Amino acid sequence: EATKLHWTVKDNVLEHDGVDKDLWTEKEFADFVLKVDWRWPGKTTWEEFPIIGPDGNEVKDATGKTRTLRVLDAGDSGIFLRGFRKAQANLFCYPVGSGEVWEYRTDPKMPPEVRRAVTPRKQADKPVGEWNNMIITMRGDRLTVVLNGEEVISQARLPGVPARGSMGFQHEHGPIQF
Repeated sequence: EATKLHWTVKDNVLEHDGVDKDLWTEKEFADFVLKVDWRWPGKTTWEEFPIIGPDGNEVKDATGKTRTLRVLDAGDSGIFLRGFRKAQANLFCYPVGSGEVWEYRTDPKMPPEVRRAVTPRKQADKPVGEWNNMIITMRGDRLTVVLNGEEVISQARLPGVPARGSMGFQHEHGPIQF
């Protein structure tokens, strides 16, 4: 009942109010292709976010300080894969772009090739307020993410991801529509 207070459907659009609660499927999935359109309908603010290099690490300046980029932020969400919170295709306004798998990228125990593979090749998000199209494919422990026609994650290995599980739409902050 608490989830219903924050997730609603109107005119074929699933909307989260940006306040509370993740939404999970009852059904479990093994290998799948998920096609979803999403956008940030809410208010924006200017924020400084770290710049992430192709190796998955924060880019540093000559003094060792993390370089940042000022961008419009409207929210942070994601899609949990197979009931495993660590395996989440992120949806957010960070310069690295949506599709990133944060929990794998920032895990120092992950091999460099895993951290690099879960870092988007490019930022392919549309401007805040516009609809994005995402295709998430899971085959075994491999993840591919196509965002707005650009393959941003290609066959990334997700060590430890379960063979099957439910899907979850994450609440972090800011309203989002699917």
